[in-house]
Amino acid sequence: MARKCFNTDGAVTVGPYSHAVDAGDLIFLSGQTPIDPQTQKLSEGNIVEQTKQCFKNLFKVLEASGLTPENVEKVNVFLTNMDDFPAMNEVYAKQFAAPYPARTTIGVASLPLGAQIEIEMIARR
Repeated sequence: MARKCFNTDGAVTVGPYSHAVDAGDLIFLSGQTPIDPQTQKLSEGNIVEQTKQCFKNLFKVLEASGLTPENVEKVNVFLTNMDDFPAMNEVYAKQFAAPYPARTTIGVASLPLGAQIEIEMIARR
C-alpha cells in the first residue's frame, strides 16, 4: 500500500521526510522547527516567537490534511532550554481550547539549525 502524505508550502522540510503521513484515522505530523517559509530561515527572536512560528507551520500542515487544531490528540514539544518552559507554555495555551491534547515536553541538547524548539503532533480524523 502506498504511503499517503501531505505537504504544504506553509512549512519547510530540512531533510527527506513528509510534513504529515495519513495512517487511516490518524495523521502523524512531522516535527516543525521555527523556520519561516517565506525566508526559508530560522525565525529570529526568543522562545515566544519561535513557538508561534512552529504552530503557524504545523497548522498549515493540519490545513493541508483537511484538519484543524481541534483534531489534535497528542503533542510532543522539544526544548533546548527547559527554562523556556513557562514562556512556551503561555503560547501553547492559546493554540488549543480545553480539553487540551495530551502532551509531552522533553529537554534536548540541540535541534536542527540551532532552533530553540521543535513541535510534532498526532491528529485524528
